[in-house]
Amino acid sequence: MRILHTSDWHIGKRIGRFDRMPEYAEALTEVERIADERQVGLVLVSGDVFDRPVPPMEALGLALRTLVRLADDSRPVVVVAGNHDSPDLFETLAPLLLLENVHIVGRIKAPDAGGLLGPDELGVDAVVGCMPFLREARVVDFLADTGSWYGQYADRIRAICQAYSDTMVERAGKSAVPLLVAHFMVTGVKLGGHGQPRGERDLHIGQAYSATEHAIPAGPQYVAMGHIHAPQPVPGSPVPARYAGSLLPLDFGEAGEQKSVVIVEAEPGQPVKIEEIPIDVGRPLMRIGGTWEELIAREDIRDAYLDLSVKTAGPEPGLADTAHAEFPFVVKVRADYPRPEVEQRRSREGRELVDLYADYALAAHGEAADKESLAELRDIFEEVTGASS
Repeated sequence: MRILHTSDWHIGKRIGRFDRMPEYAEALTEVERIADERQVGLVLVSGDVFDRPVPPMEALGLALRTLVRLADDSRPVVVVAGNHDSPDLFETLAPLLLLENVHIVGRIKAPDAGGLLGPDELGVDAVVGCMPFLREARVVDFLADTGSWYGQYADRIRAICQAYSDTMVERAGKSAVPLLVAHFMVTGVKLGGHGQPRGERDLHIGQAYSATEHAIPAGPQYVAMGHIHAPQPVPGSPVPARYAGSLLPLDFGEAGEQKSVVIVEAEPGQPVKIEEIPIDVGRPLMRIGGTWEELIAREDIRDAYLDLSVKTAGPEPGLADTAHAEFPFVVKVRADYPRPEVEQRRSREGRELVDLYADYALAAHGEAADKESLAELRDIFEEVTGASS
């Protein structure tokens, strides 16, 4: 059996003021082309189909068209909800998409109540455990009798995955391939970005929403992971497990990152073979610094989304307008010049908002805020606080 694993489409996510829908369409067309050319028999989508729970109609339409085109009578598609997706929307769409051979799972369910999909449901020799994103306070009914729902998040993830694994291995026997498709973070994974902001949602990245490598059970022949945008194997996993990564670089922390989908060759009882297929579509993202003269001399950056750092002697109020006029796809621009050190105070408690803003202006722009602006800010503050008292 040949399986295509893809994840973290984030359809609808903008970059700055720019709409990227044509790029999403191009990337998804490439996924369809790979599925057809490689004669894939099963597609796994491991979450974050959309960038927000209520996607724009254009994003919703593109996702549904793609899922239906990926599926046919002999190629089922299995999709689980990620942390950006709405479980309610997924469950509403599920019976409609099932008619098109697309199996979409919004909530964690018992193995015998939709949590596992086997040959009878899929029409192929596979048993797929479906593990959507688990929010910290969510109670999962089929494990409620353990009495451990307010324990560690990592322990809950591990218990659910193990419950799926035990049942899927039994159902698969020697004639089907056991697979797990899941959306969560494993501790030790590489986020990339060199400390720069990335497309993953900060709220769901960190110890509170991470599991250890022990959450990956030993039963599946392959684990298709979502949530982390940098393609990579899952560190410490006892079985082959990978984050497929996003299809496009979604923020400047992902600039230059090679995007891909995963092709898995699997036979019951045999080690799987894994191949990454590069996805090279869309407009590049570039974080560039230099003098204005150096920047305007570069032809290679004019068609890229840009995060510009311009070396100047001091503040230049019109810099953003100048940059946007010169480079059509500027997302961020800032002046880079020496800034005086601002005396650090022990506490901001009890200080007026205007005073705090004066400190910020000096640190951010290298010069004191003008008296007229401070006076206007003080008038606004007094008007607002007076109206609420």
